[in-house]
Amino acid sequence: MLSRNYPISLKMDKEVAVIQRKLEAELKNFKESQKEFSKLVQTQRQLDGQFFENKSIMEELQMLKPTNTVYKLYGPVLVKQDLEESKQNVGKRIEYITKELKRCGENITQLEQKQDKYRANLQKLQQQYQNQMALAKQ
Repeated sequence: MLSRNYPISLKMDKEVAVIQRKLEAELKNFKESQKEFSKLVQTQRQLDGQFFENKSIMEELQMLKPTNTVYKLYGPVLVKQDLEESKQNVGKRIEYITKELKRCGENITQLEQKQDKYRANLQKLQQQYQNQMALAKQ
C-alpha cells in the first residue's frame, strides 16, 4: 500500500514546493512594492510641505510694493534681490513642485494598482497552497 501512495505523495510534495516558491517570490515583490510606496508617500509629504511654504512666500511677495526691498539668504549672507526676480523664482519653484507632486501622485496610483495585483495573486496562491496541503493530508 505504501508503494502505491508514494508517487502521489511525491507529486503532491513537488506541487506544494512549487506553490510555496511562487508564494515566497510574490510576497517578496509585495514587500518591495510596500517599501517603494512608503518612500513615495514620504516624498509626496515633503513636496507638499515645500509647496505650501513656497505658496505662502509668494503670497507675501504679492503683498509687497515695488519700492520694498527683498533679500535672499545665500549661506550666512543676505543678498539684495529684485522683487520681480524673486516672484519669478518662487513661481518657477511652485511650478516645478506642482509637476513633481503630479508625477509622484501618478506613481503612487500605479504602485497601488500593482499592490492590488500582488494581493490578489497572494490570495490565489495561498488558496492553492491550502488546497494542496488538504489533499496531502487525505
